[in-house]
Amino acid sequence: MTIVDSNRSTYRVKLLATKIGSGKTPAGGAETYQDSGVIFLRSQNIHFDGLRLDDVAYIDKGVHREMRGTRVVPGDVLLNITGASLGRVTHFPEGLGDANVNQHVCIIRPNGTLDSRYLSYALSARTSQGQILSMQVGGNRDGLNFEQVGNLEIPVPDVETQRRIADFLDAETARIGKLAMLQRDALELLRERELAIRDGLVNRLVAKFGEVPLRRFVARIDQGASPQCESFPREGTEWGVLKLSSIKRGQFNTEENKQLPPDVKPNAEYEIKPGDLLVTRANTPQLVGDVAVAHGKVQGLLLPDLIYRVTLEPGVDSEYVAQVALSGRIRTLIESIARGSSQSMVKLRGEDIREWPIPAANSTQQENFVRDVERCSAATKRAANAIRRQLDLLTERRQAVITAAITGQLDVTTTHRIATA
Repeated sequence: MTIVDSNRSTYRVKLLATKIGSGKTPAGGAETYQDSGVIFLRSQNIHFDGLRLDDVAYIDKGVHREMRGTRVVPGDVLLNITGASLGRVTHFPEGLGDANVNQHVCIIRPNGTLDSRYLSYALSARTSQGQILSMQVGGNRDGLNFEQVGNLEIPVPDVETQRRIADFLDAETARIGKLAMLQRDALELLRERELAIRDGLVNRLVAKFGEVPLRRFVARIDQGASPQCESFPREGTEWGVLKLSSIKRGQFNTEENKQLPPDVKPNAEYEIKPGDLLVTRANTPQLVGDVAVAHGKVQGLLLPDLIYRVTLEPGVDSEYVAQVALSGRIRTLIESIARGSSQSMVKLRGEDIREWPIPAANSTQQENFVRDVERCSAATKRAANAIRRQLDLLTERRQAVITAAITGQLDVTTTHRIATA
């Protein structure tokens, strides 16, 4: 690959776009989501390597018509402007039909002087990502506003060069993407192995001791409250309300919270305590009923209305119940009984949790079970961490190639000729 100097002029995005704006959440929120219909894109669907639609939501055509100002068309570039995924960007391709976006995703519609694939790559380059980061340091913590998006500066060669760069990067990132997919497949195999081992351990307990409904061990089940909060996590000793994302596949993350405004008095009754058994009350069928045990710096964290706290009777280990609840026996039960008007968002009742079948093990047997699961999880985690390091290297490689091509450090016209010769 030839290294060249970059003499490309830079322009602000607002001079290259016919539209810069974001969507909104439909009236009624997640309750309006459908099993099919018009694609409704959220920030979790926007990734540097394209759209990920495995958990996409849908809205009906009537809602889509009401939201005509936030429709997405092929060639639009979609940029996440809030939250942890701030700066992730991709373009909307042909062939997906009608689509809309929520308020966390900015639509950038390029004019005729700009290739949409090129714009997407340019905004994902280190130069643009650095601008996005600098706008957040000491600035608006809610994310990017439209003025800031419009003021992002990118190098702009002629349209034919843009297309050559985009073609080159399509091919290079596809190669990297295939390697990343193999690594992600390996991660999924590790996860399936861990699930199979847990299921085997649970089945062994059931065969030995039988099972009883969890209600025999439950002292109470509390549902929290979700007051209007800031969009950013708490700092220091401030109060914060947990987000649904604080519970993921048995893991508890204290960083996933929203800071309680200083003028809102916290309800101390809902403060999380170490060892609390937490269960998600509403989510997709695959995620509702996810469990975790609270640990770490939980002081000042509050229970939201979408998470239950299950208080157990003495002699029952919350970690034991959590690990059993992650087994296939209970996950299958949860997915069969969770209720909702849409399969994109379903709910679990406290009574449903009380009926979970739990192996009737004594304290010693519970401890042995948890220790066996943790030993398996530790081995899986070591292997998974090694794979994630490889994924990080591939991500760095991808961005380095994009940045070099966008800034002109790589002469992609020469590379393209060699590749197609």
